[in-house]
Amino acid sequence: MLTTAPPATTGPDRAASAPSRTLLLNASYEPLCIVPVRRAVLLLLLDKAVLEEAWDAVMHSEHLVLEAPSVVRLHRYVRVPRRSRVPVTRRAVLDRDRERCAYCAGRADTIDHVVPRSRSGPHAWENVVAACRRCNHRKADHLLSELGWTLAFTPAQPRATVLGASGHHRHEAAWEPYLEWFGEGRAEVA
Repeated sequence: MLTTAPPATTGPDRAASAPSRTLLLNASYEPLCIVPVRRAVLLLLLDKAVLEEAWDAVMHSEHLVLEAPSVVRLHRYVRVPRRSRVPVTRRAVLDRDRERCAYCAGRADTIDHVVPRSRSGPHAWENVVAACRRCNHRKADHLLSELGWTLAFTPAQPRATVLGASGHHRHEAAWEPYLEWFGEGRAEVA
């Protein structure tokens, strides 16, 4: 991981293309949050974390060369208080469904109530899905059975996690194994 810094060389600087975010895991491999790469490097240098995955880039200091961390795991377990229920918000629904329409699998930018509110449908996780504008407009206040439509998955309440509440809805592909293992991904496919 750490090496002695080589003498200055000419050529492309890979550090310029290094991503600026790192996934921070608890000692149990549970995703905690997304931190700046600089914070992750500090945790590594203070021996408070171990490097799990690195970006294809290096970071240079005066005396060290360090792989740019993509995923780091804390040495000690940190107990984090959790909410028992995640609030139903537009951003949270879009995150849960990975910004994919539940009807056509296109890019979603709105939310839709499966059983419309005008027909006494609740504003609950099990009744709200992400939808593209076109499908949301076509569905309007109809039931799925009236249109002959089906859902691509069964909507469910996501797990309450710090990462899910952190506002970071864009995840790197390298993080997927860690996020899927702890249910940070899309609702189960029906």
